[in-house]
Amino acid sequence: MPVINLSANIIMDNNTIITQTQQWLTDVIVGLNLCPFAKRVVLADTIRLTVSESTTAEQLLEEFVAEIELLENTDIEQLETTLLIIPKMLTGFDEYNQFLDLIDELLLQFNWQGIFQIASFHPRYCFAGANPDDLENLTNQSPYPILHILHEDSVEKAIAHYPDVNTIPEQNIKRVEELSNQQKQQLFPYLFVIDS
Repeated sequence: MPVINLSANIIMDNNTIITQTQQWLTDVIVGLNLCPFAKRVVLADTIRLTVSESTTAEQLLEEFVAEIELLENTDIEQLETTLLIIPKMLTGFDEYNQFLDLIDELLLQFNWQGIFQIASFHPRYCFAGANPDDLENLTNQSPYPILHILHEDSVEKAIAHYPDVNTIPEQNIKRVEELSNQQKQQLFPYLFVIDS
């Protein structure tokens, strides 16, 4: 079922949504090295990108549970992590944040805390204490709302081999602040309109 891109008001099918998200993953997350652990998973092709069909919180929670169960029941060498892309709901960042509270409750209910963790991305992502237009928000601004489901063990192993994980946020902010206007337009076309 086609959906409308949150930022561009263009009707999109699931293949286009996957392509846009893959491009963001390749060009922004890996290309700018915003997550130094992502390149290995992308190159190994052990990351799943799937588009949610949900239009209600209940449906989305069911899809989320199904994705975690798939991760649980698949060899990590075949499938390590999942991006659950949500194009039909949670368009507001506050609404998205409130849904993350439900996700936390679900992880607790199913005893998944300490086994899986969620990284959050949204077109209007805004860090606490930041203004919506601050460039630092670009580090977590994706084409669509996304729940990134990670194995806790994978995260801990990756962190153990990284010299100073605490410097990553500061380095990421510096990278996005140094982008030219043209680079921002190319990397974040859903956020920046190219001047004509």
